[in-house]
Amino acid sequence: MLTTDKLAQQGTFFLLAGPCAIENETMALQIAEAIVLITNRLGIPYVFKGSYKKANRSKVDSFTGIGDEQALKILRKVKETFGVPVVTDIHETQDAARAAEYVDVLQIPAFLCRQTDLLVAAAQTGKIVNVKKGQFLSPGAMKFAAQKIVDSGNNQVMLTERGTTFGYTDLVVDYRGIPEMQSFGFPVIMDVTHSLQQPNQASGVTGGMPQLIETVAKAAIAVGVDGLFIETHPEPGKALSDGANMLPLHLLEPLLEKLVRIKKVLE
Repeated sequence: MLTTDKLAQQGTFFLLAGPCAIENETMALQIAEAIVLITNRLGIPYVFKGSYKKANRSKVDSFTGIGDEQALKILRKVKETFGVPVVTDIHETQDAARAAEYVDVLQIPAFLCRQTDLLVAAAQTGKIVNVKKGQFLSPGAMKFAAQKIVDSGNNQVMLTERGTTFGYTDLVVDYRGIPEMQSFGFPVIMDVTHSLQQPNQASGVTGGMPQLIETVAKAAIAVGVDGLFIETHPEPGKALSDGANMLPLHLLEPLLEKLVRIKKVLE
């Protein structure tokens, strides 16, 4: 069974990466295969990421998924095909037990990080629970989210920094928050791509600054983050969700090579 100790190994960082949403089986397997080859070569513990449904959308006609059961089965196929753990988001209490049948890590979206019933339901599955810090919260406030999970009998907790709201259409990352959240005793992840979102655009479609992915990732590794979260796609411009801030898949390997070198310098 996957544990946070197995992920957060001494001397390296772990990676949660994959598409924003599961679009189809072929795409998911293609991305997973590429990342498995890269992370195996570089010695990076890897968790495949893919949302089986998207609940937080700007418009009612935005893409939300291909169907819950179909997407969850694709996640399980990735796990069985490549022997890697998988992570997906949940949005409602009834999602927790259902998704836990297919995945190893349940992720709580940032906007839902204070939802007690959702955190408790996730905790009760016994799976690792990764809670994204709300864009509206200080890093210190995340200890209460983590404590809800621990108090529910599950100490397999990870916390994810994903930027803080700045004005109406931008996010900023305060890197002081990484060591502050680490002081709670849980691994901390930097969500590189979502922290570069530009929400609340006039078009109703979230924008992004993917040209700064390398900058944010390098800074997080230099600060000593335990893991990175990176959404990637072969053709971000054609992605059905969050294409504006995703990393093109072919750029992932050179980025990770640079990050591994930075990590080794810090040892």
